[in-house]
Amino acid sequence: MARTLLALLLLLTAGCAWFKPQPTPILPPEELYQIGESELDKKRYPEAREQFRKVVERHPNSSYAPRARFLIGEAYYREPDFDKAAKEFEAFLAFYPRHQIADLVQFRLAMSYYDQIKPIEQEQVFAQKAMDQFKKLVKEYPESRYATDGIAKIEVCRGRMAQKEVWVAAYYLNQGNPGGARQRLEKVIKDYPRAPVMPEALSLLADVNFSDGRDKEALELLRQVASDYSYTEWGKRAAQRLRQR
Repeated sequence: MARTLLALLLLLTAGCAWFKPQPTPILPPEELYQIGESELDKKRYPEAREQFRKVVERHPNSSYAPRARFLIGEAYYREPDFDKAAKEFEAFLAFYPRHQIADLVQFRLAMSYYDQIKPIEQEQVFAQKAMDQFKKLVKEYPESRYATDGIAKIEVCRGRMAQKEVWVAAYYLNQGNPGGARQRLEKVIKDYPRAPVMPEALSLLADVNFSDGRDKEALELLRQVASDYSYTEWGKRAAQRLRQR
């Protein structure tokens, strides 16, 4: 009887071991990376990030870890969750500032701010942040394939910031505050001389000068607009105003 019970106990113990879940194997980094890329292509962004994080956490010294860290941010960027994307790109650059794709990551960081630029009626904080990051791209990675695009987008950001200043100046002028308008317009002329809003800024400054009794300076500004920006609507208006005087 005792032998029978012992045999039964051994059988039950063996059975429990048989049905015990096996530990999940740790996949190699290249396999995790490929799964993550597949999920990214399918726009399954949380699933993609999960696989890329496994690469970073389980295989931090593998050649796949830097690109996996970048693609965590890229998955956020495509979602889009630009704030989280920016944090991931910043983390990459802190870990791998001279990596072969660091210029791409810097470009994506700048784009994370660029894609959040608000309408001109709102504050242009993201335009400033984007411009700062594009400048860093051009400075740190001048030979990058993204540098030319970065230079172009710097000018776009500068244009938006100038446009904001002119918008505020026009508001001040309409509210009977020519002094506040002058301050904004002179800043545009000094800091953003190539901005597309320059003819508007000069024309509004002419209006400010007229309101302050500085007619000679106002007329000089109108002549400048009519001459240098004759192809614009502001140039045509300036020429018409001069003919009427």
